[in-house]
Amino acid sequence: MTSLSKSSVIMLILAGICILSAIYFPIWRIELDAPQYPEGLALLIYANRLGGEVEIINGLNHYIGMKTLHAEEFIEFTVLPYIIGFFGIWAIIVGLYFKSRRSVLILLITFALFGVLAMYDFWRWEYAYGHDLDPTAAIQIPGMAYQPPLIGFKQLLNFGAFSIPDLGGWMMLTGGVLIGLVYVIEAGLLNRFFNKNIKTIVWILPLITFMSCSPDGPEPITLHKDTCAFCKMSIAEDHFAAELITKKGRVFKFDDIMCMIEFKNENPDKEAKSHYVHNYAAKNVLIPAETAHFIKGGALRSPMAGNIAAFKTELEAIEFQKQLQAEKIDWNSLIQ
Repeated sequence: MTSLSKSSVIMLILAGICILSAIYFPIWRIELDAPQYPEGLALLIYANRLGGEVEIINGLNHYIGMKTLHAEEFIEFTVLPYIIGFFGIWAIIVGLYFKSRRSVLILLITFALFGVLAMYDFWRWEYAYGHDLDPTAAIQIPGMAYQPPLIGFKQLLNFGAFSIPDLGGWMMLTGGVLIGLVYVIEAGLLNRFFNKNIKTIVWILPLITFMSCSPDGPEPITLHKDTCAFCKMSIAEDHFAAELITKKGRVFKFDDIMCMIEFKNENPDKEAKSHYVHNYAAKNVLIPAETAHFIKGGALRSPMAGNIAAFKTELEAIEFQKQLQAEKIDWNSLIQ
């Protein structure tokens, strides 16, 4: 039976410590934000309890018929600390005493299965939470469900819900990755892979880098259906429309470029990843605001009197500037 290397033993001990730490830190968080809660509300899920603004969220959910959240009603909060503790201690014991590749593989497979089952159980809870509604609730929308996203962003009425692992969840993931890395190293898979595929890696890495650095594009704006996030008016004119995408992936749409700027100024907590503006010379085409060319005033008349038009090329901007007797302005001047 092959013994583990010293570095693998250290990684297994670190993996166990990472997993054990999840008992004390929040594993998952669901953030909610809406105009009436500009600072947002957070539901923190620990191994043995709920944290954050639980009572406020329960109060809000009562109006739409969702069940209130109470930790004592979830058996998971009773058994989860023991399960996490078991895996953390198991990883340390494998590193200190068993020290075999087979032991690492059994640990890895078992921990991975636990992760899959835990995510399924979380999804099942979210589904029941969002679909099992009180038929006598004050606010009822036929066919509407309020299931939060398993991971990522989802719009629920006027609330944006963002679900993501918290510190404890990332620590557990780190522990799992360390266990997997130990097995890959001890099985010699890493050396075999690099020896056989080094040329492929040389070609693939730049492609992956390019793809990961490519910005996410804007969502199409649907006229007479999408609503301006700032002035709450229906977006009926696409020539002046704009869109802001936050670092969390939430999309805000506007009927006027100035609405986007005012929204940005009033909501500094919503960190922008990208801004898009409508190309005035095209039909419902959004372009990056940072590279667009702008004109303002003159004969321009936008929905909320921002009177700003954007163009993809400088030549188009100059042409319309003369036609509309407007003045040229740049993006930096607009957002100051």
